[in-house]
Amino acid sequence: MLSERRLEVLRAIVQDYVGTEEPVGSKALTERHSLGVSPATVRNDMAVLEDEGFIAQPHTSAGRIPTDKGYRLFVDRLAGVKPLSSPERRAIQNFLDGAVDLDDVVGRTVRLLAQLTRQVAVVQYPSLTRSTVRHVELLSLAPARLMLVLITDTGRVEQRMIDCPAPFGDTSLADLRARLNSRVVGRRFADVPRLVQDLPESFETEDRGTVSTVLSVLLETLVEETEERLIIGGTSNLTRFGHDFPVMIRPVLEALEEQVVLLKLLGEATDSGMTVRIGHENAHEGLNATSVVAVGYGSGDEAVAKLGVVGPTRMDYPGTMGAVRAVARYVGQILADS
Repeated sequence: MLSERRLEVLRAIVQDYVGTEEPVGSKALTERHSLGVSPATVRNDMAVLEDEGFIAQPHTSAGRIPTDKGYRLFVDRLAGVKPLSSPERRAIQNFLDGAVDLDDVVGRTVRLLAQLTRQVAVVQYPSLTRSTVRHVELLSLAPARLMLVLITDTGRVEQRMIDCPAPFGDTSLADLRARLNSRVVGRRFADVPRLVQDLPESFETEDRGTVSTVLSVLLETLVEETEERLIIGGTSNLTRFGHDFPVMIRPVLEALEEQVVLLKLLGEATDSGMTVRIGHENAHEGLNATSVVAVGYGSGDEAVAKLGVVGPTRMDYPGTMGAVRAVARYVGQILADS
């Protein structure tokens, strides 16, 4: 266990290095921070921190910089989440309130996160598997052609065209629409197949083929891979941090282009709490020099998707965590109100 004083020294090193981008020496620490001890004592504390693997010396003439282990201790023990100012909160609300649909909400969210944190922002679309049905609309386009519109509790809208095996009258269509909604509205997507499996049998024989076709399209819509969509923004922000990446920025950019990698990163975030992955804690080699801050968002108690940012390990963790948390809360409110 590190003493409180050595924890304070580590906190000061992280704050100075993040702020100045320069390795930190004992003299500078005692001048900038009220540590209450001499530079010699701070040097001794820094030697202990280095022996324990919390800081390292990048080259012989330099001061010290935090390691992944040092940043981890800082995040776990020393860094509170920095609350946003009132003007920042108002700006977030005003920007997101202007969104007209779910695509606009997600697009605005990724731009906002990138601007607030000056990192790469990643926002996952609400997952259909965690959604509930708000409404199913069926529209007649021709005697044997229908349009199915699925609306979720998160505001997501899916449309499908259906070619029926036989003409389907307006009365039958209204009957199917009413019965379908009575069974599935407010229910989880995963429950829908069980709830509608016997529906065709309740219709006249000549209509059962069309009812089965409609249900087949509905169930396909519920399980399609489109649910694992995400959007990324602010990639150009990484160019500001070129010297933070030990070899070159290309491996980071290549990793960010792989949707599977990003979905896995976000998937590691817990539904409710903040998840911070630092440096080599990220399984993908291309992201070993980055940190990921992610959190779930949703319309209520349950997260329906994740959002977060990717940046260098030399990150303003309290500020980034505060921005990510605040944006997630506002997006959740918008989904709840939509």
